[in-house]
Amino acid sequence: MRIMLIGARGQLAQEFVRETEQRGNHEIVALAHEQLDIRDSQRVEALVAQTRPECIVNTAAFHQVDRCEEERELAFAVNQGGVRNVARAAERAKALLVQFSTDYVFDGSKTTPYLETDEAKPLSVYGRSRLAGEKAVAEECSRYLLIRTCGLYGRAGSASKAGNFVETMLRLAGQKKPLRVVNDQVCTPTSTRHLAQHLLPLVAAAAAGKAQGLFHMTSSGECSWYQFAQEVFRLAGVQAALSPCSSEEYNAKAQRPRYSVLENRALKTAGFTALQPWQEALAEYIRSR
Repeated sequence: MRIMLIGARGQLAQEFVRETEQRGNHEIVALAHEQLDIRDSQRVEALVAQTRPECIVNTAAFHQVDRCEEERELAFAVNQGGVRNVARAAERAKALLVQFSTDYVFDGSKTTPYLETDEAKPLSVYGRSRLAGEKAVAEECSRYLLIRTCGLYGRAGSASKAGNFVETMLRLAGQKKPLRVVNDQVCTPTSTRHLAQHLLPLVAAAAAGKAQGLFHMTSSGECSWYQFAQEVFRLAGVQAALSPCSSEEYNAKAQRPRYSVLENRALKTAGFTALQPWQEALAEYIRSR
């Protein structure tokens, strides 16, 4: 299958390329932001027509949650308008579209994991823009996978300036800085490697017409960000001046859901294997560093 991958420099995109190349049964055309800005509808159309993909995987997004509060127009231009451009081009090309979204489409009022059928009520500009992108895909595409995931970290993050939560924690601990991490936001951090491994069989099934629609895909289990940081330091054997704080004390610009664990029910119901527990995924990541 010929796959057009958009957003090729991201953690998930690089892991997807690595896993796909290891299996050797797909051809990937990977495009970075410099080659394709999804806000440019004409460029999107031209490259899709030139590439002639059977599947388009779009990992491009404006995902700096707090910046989205200050740059609402940009957030919607990328996460809604850009996604709509890709969706329209995919439909014209008769290609399967794989689009990613976030746990931040929920308001966190539940105390049990969110199902794909639960109503989305985002609290932030970021969450609202990603939900608008989901709706654009459903409106424009007849063949698509919408993948909601959470707290991604991967090997590409260890080599980039942006990093990821794990790398940020270890870097700050190495600088002997005191760390305050929220203990009242519960989710499921997810390894990009494990997500990519489990995504490929789902994409193959969707390409064959055996899967369609919205899927939650995260590691198994749940933890607060503070508990996640504790486990990072324990596994890495690092002593850190870590202390918990509340969301109010942290005072981020964007409001986050207090509970946004995603139940991967659609994935399991469709007969696919669940992702590993987050502790196992993190231990593997720490070893791979």
